[in-house]
Amino acid sequence: MKSRTLIALLSLICVQGLAMAQYIWVDEKGNKQYSDTAPPASVPKSRIIKAPGAAAGTTSAPAPAATTPSAPAKPQTTASKNEDYNKRRTEQAEAAQKNAAEQQASQDKKADCERARSYQRSLESGERVANVDSKGERYFLDDTQRSKEIDQVKKALANCQ
Repeated sequence: MKSRTLIALLSLICVQGLAMAQYIWVDEKGNKQYSDTAPPASVPKSRIIKAPGAAAGTTSAPAPAATTPSAPAKPQTTASKNEDYNKRRTEQAEAAQKNAAEQQASQDKKADCERARSYQRSLESGERVANVDSKGERYFLDDTQRSKEIDQVKKALANCQ
């Protein structure tokens, strides 16, 4: 019976020794790391919580994660992730709407320029050009009116090039 008790006692001592051979430290992101091998050399001693051979609590506790410069202030919550997602979605929709408006404005300008060029060709062709006055009566342009219209069309076409 004594031998069984001795074996059980020795096995408990061995298991306790294995449990003591564990390192615990806080990484640069503020997460606790558990390992049976030593932490990387880049981990300062102030962030090592437990090392083999040292009693628990004898090493200095690491600084809180919020005070370390590389650690995030708070973990991102689902609500903040949703808020970020909705913000990105709104920005994308606004950008698409702005792009569509710019394309429509470009097409409108192109059509206006083409109409102005067509009107200019009509004026310069020498054919009679008729307009309608405010009373709804039709009249034909004389030479001075034609030259004024040509000047106005040229000013309008200056923006087209």
